[in-house]
Amino acid sequence: MSDINFSLPGSETVTLTGQNIDKLIRAGDGDAALLYLYLLRTQGKNTSSEAAIALDKNKGWIASAMAMLSRLGLINLDDKTGMGARPEDAAPDTAKTTKSEEPRKYTQEEVLHEIVTGSDFTVVVEETQRRLGKQLAEDDLLRLFGIYDYLRLPPDVILLLITHCISESRITGDGRAPSIRYIEKAAFTWEREGLFTIEKAEEYLKNLESKKSARGKIKKAMQIKGREFAATESKFVDSWIKMGFEPEAIAIAYDRTIVRTGQYRIEYMDSIISNWHRKGLHTAQQIQDNDSGTRKGVADASAFISTRKHGAPNRREIERMTGILNKIKED
Repeated sequence: MSDINFSLPGSETVTLTGQNIDKLIRAGDGDAALLYLYLLRTQGKNTSSEAAIALDKNKGWIASAMAMLSRLGLINLDDKTGMGARPEDAAPDTAKTTKSEEPRKYTQEEVLHEIVTGSDFTVVVEETQRRLGKQLAEDDLLRLFGIYDYLRLPPDVILLLITHCISESRITGDGRAPSIRYIEKAAFTWEREGLFTIEKAEEYLKNLESKKSARGKIKKAMQIKGREFAATESKFVDSWIKMGFEPEAIAIAYDRTIVRTGQYRIEYMDSIISNWHRKGLHTAQQIQDNDSGTRKGVADASAFISTRKHGAPNRREIERMTGILNKIKED
């Protein structure tokens, strides 16, 4: 995209790329745009205190505007010179975007000022307290303000996030309302996912619910009861879902693992599933029709069930193999 030049008093010129201008326009944040112009003018070499004086703003305003520019990928907060915020247009080869996992430390006075002035944050506080059923402590207010001011999540998105966290807590926890610290952690995830509109947030939750449903079916296919997936299991399961495998296909991989190794080994399961993925086989029907290992396993099982004549038959094994055969036929 071609560059766009702007003339400044004193016959000086600052160059902005059209792409970065589009980012600022879409963000609709006048504070961030003003600070960005200042950073371009000074090449990001001044301190935040100097910027506050030059723009007649307080440090909180500077920090919030810098956070927005960082989220947009327009400044590098890791830079050690000056404000630590060199504009991308001024240094395109070195600009990077980072986001601290811990929000800026706010003061009680800053939060109180925001509430007293009647900003949208006041509504967020009132509604959060109502939904959690308790008054927020000072630390809770500071963290909630960080979600609102540092992460820049809109009020409606924050409230949807809180509703989601409450629902999750009731399902997976002890039924108590989630802590603000828990909500804050989830907020960082939403910020990284770019959920800055209610539409994007709702779509994200819809996909999350679909994924959760798929995980439940796969857990049943793997005969896991009375516990959640371990971290390693979750990693494998999520990758299988992403590949597009249906639960019935996972059930076949699970059974083949038990038959061949005599035990549940998720790494072995993954090797089977990865091999199917390379072949483009993701459903039970595709596997039954195209995977030679599955056809051979079915034939061997049939022979075992119908022709075994010596010794006492292993009734449990026969029933298990018959069940797998019937399941594959049904699929």
